[in-house]
Amino acid sequence: MRLALSTVCLSGTLRDKLERAAAARFDAVELCESDFIGFPGTAREVRQIADDLGIGIDLYQPMRDIARPQASVQQARDRVERKFDLMGQLGVPLLSVMPTTLPIAWAQPTLAAEQLRQFAELAASRNLRLAFAPAPDQSGVGSIREAWAIVVRGDHPHLGLLIDSARALSSSEDVRDIPGQRIFFARVGDARRPTGYGSRDGWVRNFPGQGDLDVVGFLETVLVAGYTGPLSLANTSDGLGATTNQRTATDARRSLLYLESQVRAHLEHAGAESTGQAAARRILDSVALFDPPEPSPLNGFAFIEFGVRDDAGARLEARLQQLGFTRYGRHRTKAVSLYRQGEIRIAINAEGERDTLGRFAYRPAYISSVGLLAENPGRAASRAGAMLSARHDTPRGAHDIELPTIIAPGGTMIQFLAHDQPAEADFIEDPGEPPTSVGLDVVDHVAMSLTYEQRDTWLLFARAVLGLTPSDPAEGSAPVGVIRGIGLATSNRRVRLLLNASIAPSAGLHGASDAGASNGGIDSIAFGCTDIFATVERLRDNGVSFVPISRNYYDDLTGRTTLDDATIDRMRELQIVFDDSGGGTYFHAYTESFEDGFHFQVVQRTGYDGFGAVNEPLRSAAVAQLRQFEAWLKPRL
Repeated sequence: MRLALSTVCLSGTLRDKLERAAAARFDAVELCESDFIGFPGTAREVRQIADDLGIGIDLYQPMRDIARPQASVQQARDRVERKFDLMGQLGVPLLSVMPTTLPIAWAQPTLAAEQLRQFAELAASRNLRLAFAPAPDQSGVGSIREAWAIVVRGDHPHLGLLIDSARALSSSEDVRDIPGQRIFFARVGDARRPTGYGSRDGWVRNFPGQGDLDVVGFLETVLVAGYTGPLSLANTSDGLGATTNQRTATDARRSLLYLESQVRAHLEHAGAESTGQAAARRILDSVALFDPPEPSPLNGFAFIEFGVRDDAGARLEARLQQLGFTRYGRHRTKAVSLYRQGEIRIAINAEGERDTLGRFAYRPAYISSVGLLAENPGRAASRAGAMLSARHDTPRGAHDIELPTIIAPGGTMIQFLAHDQPAEADFIEDPGEPPTSVGLDVVDHVAMSLTYEQRDTWLLFARAVLGLTPSDPAEGSAPVGVIRGIGLATSNRRVRLLLNASIAPSAGLHGASDAGASNGGIDSIAFGCTDIFATVERLRDNGVSFVPISRNYYDDLTGRTTLDDATIDRMRELQIVFDDSGGGTYFHAYTESFEDGFHFQVVQRTGYDGFGAVNEPLRSAAVAQLRQFEAWLKPRL
């Protein structure tokens, strides 16, 4: 389909917006009138810029009144004529019309339809068209159905409807009987309801794949009706103005490609069944829907790689040894060491070229790469490329295994490893290293600290690129404000990802010094075990420090869980926390952070499908209090 993006979604000057939309390979833009009014050149110069960039202008969306209630018919006609003159110079074929744009007797549908018919007649004389859209706060035209009734009364071939999925789905409007030929422009927007502390009624708009609405069903309905026009985004999220244009434009186009691919898969499935065959085949034969490689099944974490600088590598190796990891060996050609325990593989990379991405310049140690076991690594990387993820070719020796690599949002690398290719293949084993396991078996999940905008980007990336499925969000109150988390996982639950977001964009989840949050980095790795009590005891004997949890928490467990007193007393002693929401049981303990950066978790899950996110505010409060005490104590020592 022809993909478009409204200039209202992007920040900067009009030239900046056109350049970024073109760089993201959009076919066209919706030109917002405020962007044109602020442009210092002429309409023909805007048209020339767009032509030079190879991008169309499919819709002009005026933000000011064309005709005022007190204006005469001739005055209204003159103003519309001037708009049409402007559209001719811009080369725009379609004008968006809303009640707030033409406030002429919308409470009287017959009169409103007549006014629109007259304007459509003027548009037809110039080979232009009008797309009428509802306004939720206007009586008589607040719904798509009411707007459609006025279009029907107007009865002109150059008058049609502009529909928006976010508006239709959030108000449960049925658009199935609107002919596709009378839909002149279709916008798709997703949305989610705000929940928890301080939430209000209504919806928060975002891009397809980032919300809770059935945008796949909406687009399929519109296509079945016969719509073949552009597919556009006009997201009005408050956070977009503070987000870089590059990320916004990439997210926008990725969301539309993902949406198209989801609709295509659904139609192909419908076409294979007896019901819906004719409609599905007609759409697939007449509409070009994006068809990327299928996601490759992911079967677990192959490795986690840390980048280190200076002497941070030695300190991190000492921490891993405390955690029961044994050094396996050194990479054949690079300054990389491999540690392992159970099925867990941890690489420590001291290679300088890792810093070329520039993202981790302020950290002595950071999680630079996540390796995923893929049934088809090449296909996984090819899908990522089709979904606009950048590839990264790492230097490889003659005998090194191939690791197709992509850049995830923010700069973390994702590398795909075949399940029959052990990570040890590129390493020379150290002789005589005795195992030191404490019972850690697998990487249970990784967690990230993000701003809300970063979380939306990662949510879309994880769904569209990696094929993960989101779970219900969880949230709680912490010293830095409300923390909202959403988990994603593969169907086999071997790859899990937790996205935590705080309303405090720069402080992170754990206080001002937690810089990883503002850069969207992985800040927690959870290791799974079968007996958390035995494992934590051995870790404490090895000198591992755990975040101290308030005694009040354990007193509260007695009243709200079925745990016996002996188990709670042991949990209190070992600083282990618990969750059983959604069924099953989940015990976990937080280690103290490594040099104010990432931290580790020890987890034991039994029939539990969450992430223990309900306890993240508890950890955040404990860390904040610990730092507060350290700040008080330091000048007194």
